Amino acid sequence: MSLGQFFRLSLLFIGRPLLIVPTLQATKRTMKICDSLYGITHHKSNKANAFRHALWNFLICQKTTKIVKNSAKSIIWTQKVTNLYEKVTKNEILDEIMDLHNNAIGRNVFLLKKEQNEVEIVDFLQEMLKNAKKITKINEIPTTENQLVYILE
Repeated sequence: MSLGQFFRLSLLFIGRPLLIVPTLQATKRTMKICDSLYGITHHKSNKANAFRHALWNFLICQKTTKIVKNSAKSIIWTQKVTNLYEKVTKNEILDEIMDLHNNAIGRNVFLLKKEQNEVEIVDFLQEMLKNAKKITKINEIPTTENQLVYILE
C-alpha cells in the first residue's frame, strides 16, 4: 500500500476513532483463522480468498456492533472500510468485483447470523464454499446473489 493509499484509509478512521481497534482486531483475527485453515493460499483469487473476505466483513460487523450498538451502523462502517480498501489496493477489475461481492456476502451473513459465535460462522462459511461459483467475467456476478465467488481453482 502506498503512502497515499494509507492516507485515504487513515482519513476514514479519523472520523470514527473508536472503531479503529475493533476493525483491526477483526482483520487480525480473520488473517489468523485463514492462515490456520488455508496457509498462504487465501492470498490468491480462490475459494479460500472468498472465505477470507466474507469472514473479514462478518467479524468487522460483529466487533464494531459492540461499539456502535447498532447493526445497521456497523454494516455501513464495514462497507465503507472494506470498499475503500478494495479501491486503494488496485487489484485487477475482476478480482476487485469478486472481493466486493464476497465482502457483501459476509455482511449479509452477519445480518442473518449475528448471534452465532465465531466457530459457528467459520463452519457456516466453509459450508457456503461448497456451493461457491467460479467466475471468469464480471457479468457472471449477478447470477451469484447468495453465493461466494472465486476466480482460480
